[in-house]
Amino acid sequence: MQTHQISANHLNPSKKRVGRGGKRGTYSGHGGKGQTARSGRNFRPIVREVLKRYPKLRGYRNRPNKAKAQTISIEKLMAKFKAGAIVSPAALVKANLVSRLDGKLPVVKILGNQEIDKALNVRGCQVSQTAKELIMKAGGTIR
Repeated sequence: MQTHQISANHLNPSKKRVGRGGKRGTYSGHGGKGQTARSGRNFRPIVREVLKRYPKLRGYRNRPNKAKAQTISIEKLMAKFKAGAIVSPAALVKANLVSRLDGKLPVVKILGNQEIDKALNVRGCQVSQTAKELIMKAGGTIR
């Protein structure tokens, strides 16, 4: 047997009769029924719709860019600072306890609930209520 003697053992399917005109199959380039079949339709990309709508959202241009405070515990202050030392954001950066944000001094909040025995002078930092009581009890000051 040779390849020209081989024949298929199934019938060819009947051809589907497609739409009149054009060379594009069943719908002849007119699409399906409904919105896509109507003249003058103009679908815009969804991404474009979102981008056009975005600047109109409330507060788009002036959202507050509020930096969160870097927290530090009283325990770390006790380990790094001597009695009577001034604790400020600049001093904390110098002691490598907090890091700068975009080259600026960070907002620092002092937390803690451990007893302290050194009088620390806190300047320009936020202080939690319990930490404030402990610092004042030890003879420190807060400004």
